Amino acid sequence: MASERLGRQVTQQDVADACERSVRWYRDLEAGANTRLTREQCEAIGKLFLLGRDELQALLLYSMGGAVAAGPAPAFDTPTRRAVQALLDQQTNPAWLLDSKWNIIGYNDPMKTWCPWVMDPRANLMRWSLLSDEAKTVFVDWNKHAIEWLAMLRFSALQHPQDAEIGALVAEIINGDAHLRRLWEERCDVTEAREAFYYRVSLPNHNFEIIELESQTLFPAALPDCRMVIMSPLNDCDAATDASGQDMRGGEPSGRSSNGLLPGQISVTTPAEAAEYAGEGAIALPILSELMGHGCRLTYGPSTRTVIWATRQDDGRWDVAEVNPYTVIVRMPQAIHVKGASEEYKLLTRALLPIDSRDAVQRTQEMTAQLRRRIEVLEEIHRDEWETHRDRVPYTWHPVDEI
Repeated sequence: MASERLGRQVTQQDVADACERSVRWYRDLEAGANTRLTREQCEAIGKLFLLGRDELQALLLYSMGGAVAAGPAPAFDTPTRRAVQALLDQQTNPAWLLDSKWNIIGYNDPMKTWCPWVMDPRANLMRWSLLSDEAKTVFVDWNKHAIEWLAMLRFSALQHPQDAEIGALVAEIINGDAHLRRLWEERCDVTEAREAFYYRVSLPNHNFEIIELESQTLFPAALPDCRMVIMSPLNDCDAATDASGQDMRGGEPSGRSSNGLLPGQISVTTPAEAAEYAGEGAIALPILSELMGHGCRLTYGPSTRTVIWATRQDDGRWDVAEVNPYTVIVRMPQAIHVKGASEEYKLLTRALLPIDSRDAVQRTQEMTAQLRRRIEVLEEIHRDEWETHRDRVPYTWHPVDEI
């Protein structure tokens, strides 16, 4: 790579001369000798190889054996975390807080609505982005972003080489996907943090329409080992719509998406305490909760037409969030086929329709016509594929077969 940048071959003698050391010393360094470089030597190598800022920073960290050990992020109920969470809650765009190990330790309402997975215990940006099937569907250019995420993960490993959790995360990711392992072994990119970066994503909360986002990363001075990321839409995607352009996140156009009881991210001691936030007439959703997994308890609040989503954390407490029923439904479409879950699924689906019965029926008729046509299109595609590849595709009946 350095030779490509310079337009000529860089020799071992060149590097040895730049560091004012012998060729043998540099050969030992290339062979993995545990030799610490001075800052001057690092800067000389950086100048010779035309290293960027992040690459030079990584070389300095390597020569020093890493940065100061990253401590655990302050507990949620500390003044520092409360202040940062308040800043998150003030953002109108999706925003989250990550610790030095890429764990999600804070988020605001828009983020949990766009990306419900952030509410899962052990939610980790790198694990989800690189290993989950969901991420590969969400990000239009997933392969391009994967290279960047691995570069940031590699920088974290250089920054904290003795951190067991980061080491375990790296091992889990590169051993969990052969393609990622190959990228890890073949490339050497390092990135401390992206500047303004652009994504094209397809999210269920926006009816899988492709939208463009710009991410900005900030490092809070009070939490130097953490980073705050704010996602800003570059086009108008304020409302999740169905195929007809109707807002499907709230039953009424002016319906509330929050009952105002939750001042952002909160934590309680029991799931029963969390369910109280659903208000009068709360309805437990035990089957959907079990399907969601991860120690999850879902409770529907009829008065607000929202769902209280509680997840058990490692310390035994329960994090509580209030979400629109749409957020639950799109997360688990398979629930409609599970025995016993249909009533709970129907309850949440009804909550997405207008309150007035006549308006609700009219809306269901419109949606039924749309869905029926979609089914017909899928059946037509099935038939086309069968007629083209009869030896490999299962037969599908068509009226012409009876003629």
